[in-house]
Amino acid sequence: MKIKAIIGSLAALVLAQAALAGEADVKKTVDSVLAELFGPGTKADAVRKLDKFNLYEIQIGGDLLYTDEKVDFLINGDVLDVHAKKNLTEERKQKLSQVKFSDLPLDLAVKQVKGNGKRLLVTFEDPNCTYCRKLAKELQGVTDVTIYTFLYPILSPDSTEKAKNVWCASDRAKAWIDLMLEGKQPASANCNHPTEKVVALGRKLNIRGTPALIFADGTRIPGYMPAAMLEKALDKGSANIK
Repeated sequence: MKIKAIIGSLAALVLAQAALAGEADVKKTVDSVLAELFGPGTKADAVRKLDKFNLYEIQIGGDLLYTDEKVDFLINGDVLDVHAKKNLTEERKQKLSQVKFSDLPLDLAVKQVKGNGKRLLVTFEDPNCTYCRKLAKELQGVTDVTIYTFLYPILSPDSTEKAKNVWCASDRAKAWIDLMLEGKQPASANCNHPTEKVVALGRKLNIRGTPALIFADGTRIPGYMPAAMLEKALDKGSANIK
């Protein structure tokens, strides 16, 4: 029995190594093709074999493409499981976009505590973001939550100045809420602010637009959510903390 178990383990190891070797070869070819199509330096972040479909998944940031073993074609689209009625591409994107909440540098964010503050929410927001203002209005009706807002100035030339002024205000949370809800511009101020670090963090997490929401279980949602959906996502995130 032990011999059979050892043989089985060795066989599994050989198959795993073969799969990895195949993925490495495909990635090398994919990187060459991507550089030719989209310019030097364009590379896949990862390549993964999908045995069920005899395809290879190509990850580029938050996007997914598919190809065959010889990289004769690239497929840009969703893979749907007809029988299970699932969008496998969307499920995979959600998994890849998950963030380890405990790794986030929350000291670089504006902190608001509402009610008992037990539920947790991180947002990336631009001071000039229209949908961030809508989100702020929805959050007025949400309680028992601690909100960490990373000021992520990516939309307008003056976004950085506004983010800096909010951060340098004596009451950052109030300055942010006043700006989002009332359009009240924070007073011009100077201090040691983390704007560059926040922008670098957002780019690392591949956050391309605002608002972006991250819940306690690592789930990331791009875009604005109404209060009812926020409540459900906050409860779910708190229940599934990893």
